[in-house]
Amino acid sequence: MVYAARDTVPPAAFVAAALGLIGLRLLISGGEAGRAWRPPLLAGAAALTALLPLDPWLAARAYPVVLSLGFAAAFAVTLRDPPSLVERLARLREPDLPPEGQAYCRAVTWVWTVWLTLNAAVAAGLALAGSDEAWALWTGLLTYGAMGALFAGEWVVRRRVRGTVR
Repeated sequence: MVYAARDTVPPAAFVAAALGLIGLRLLISGGEAGRAWRPPLLAGAAALTALLPLDPWLAARAYPVVLSLGFAAAFAVTLRDPPSLVERLARLREPDLPPEGQAYCRAVTWVWTVWLTLNAAVAAGLALAGSDEAWALWTGLLTYGAMGALFAGEWVVRRRVRGTVR
């Protein structure tokens, strides 16, 4: 969307839309799982707001970077202060998670932390030094394909693990 409209829409409008999405997410986040997302969302909003007067296009291109870093931080913090974020989410459906499930959730939390950090690094590199086309391809398509593959792969692994645990 940013790539297609970059010649007609001012970058501040993209940043305003991003801040609006962050604000909406903050309004609808409830419960324990929602609280985990508040600090990274607020940090992302602050980063975009700080970048806007310095370099409006960089601020617009920074949105995927700050969100990925913020979510990576939300996952990583729970590795230091258990239960892991994935375990917290899993316990919403299965309150009596066995120790094997807790260990599995911790491993999945590591995977998401690493993925989100790598995604932020690639998006940042492309935002700073890549072409508009490469940045748009990564942040607008390839990232979502990779996340979909990660979700699907984890679902397959989880089904196999649960089959051996039960």
